[in-house]
Amino acid sequence: MNCRNLFSLLIMILPFSSMSQEKKSIEQLKDQIDELLKSHKAIFAVAFKDLSTKETVFINEHEIFHAASTMKTPVLVEIYKQAKAGKFSLDDSIVIKNEFKSIVDSSTYSLSPDDDSELDLYKHLGEKTTIRNLVYQMITVSSNFATNMLIDLVGAKNVTATMRKMGLKDLQVLRGVEDNKAYQKGLNNVVTSYDLMLLFEKIAKGKAVNKKSSEEMIKVLLDQHFNEIIPAKLPKDVKVAHKTGWLKGINHDSGIVFLPDGRKYVLVLLSKNSEDDDASKAAMATVSEMIYKYVTQ
Repeated sequence: MNCRNLFSLLIMILPFSSMSQEKKSIEQLKDQIDELLKSHKAIFAVAFKDLSTKETVFINEHEIFHAASTMKTPVLVEIYKQAKAGKFSLDDSIVIKNEFKSIVDSSTYSLSPDDDSELDLYKHLGEKTTIRNLVYQMITVSSNFATNMLIDLVGAKNVTATMRKMGLKDLQVLRGVEDNKAYQKGLNNVVTSYDLMLLFEKIAKGKAVNKKSSEEMIKVLLDQHFNEIIPAKLPKDVKVAHKTGWLKGINHDSGIVFLPDGRKYVLVLLSKNSEDDDASKAAMATVSEMIYKYVTQ
């Protein structure tokens, strides 16, 4: 091939080469996520924030969702706040009691291990365990029993009050888990993807209580056992400190994604009214993968 023909070939190839290397815009990312989620029969919300570039993607970010177990992260923050204030130490022990009061009429109710994701605490009624152990069980295996004991310790109203002081306007923790009388009256814990994003951003920046407390919370959140959504399609060297939530037709995940190069971003994915929980979780896992690929492109 002579020089003139080679030059002509390069002229033809270069535009296509530059196009293939062109980076996707944040607007294109949002449009692609929106298109994917609209193909599924559920209501979704997305809140993404890159803590380095400050770029965001919001979809239905102020939509109210039943919190399911995502309310356990606000409880986690309140525990560390009260511990820092000297009300107790995380290494203090408390008696394991399966007896809780409904917020409706103060009548007592108990939890069943059949409806819980953690069973060991039920085998040790009347014995003592540390607050730290209850915190770990509440987050990593989403123990309802541990959660209710901790809410009794710190007070649901205090959890919500702390969230308001942190700038979370809609997230609300009213009660513990399995308070059926409250549920029947529509008295539920609620979240938005935007508020959970703000909460995890503060944890990521060391501003939830203080730097030391935030680091300890992240360490617990990194041990999450349920990884079907945000981490599901990410490389193994990407770490996710997160908390999930699930009820029939409701699937949530929320947390901080840590990249190997030191960058991090916050991602919250919520869904409700799902006709197929597995399909919803798979779609949300794909959204997480799309965001990861955008950040690392």
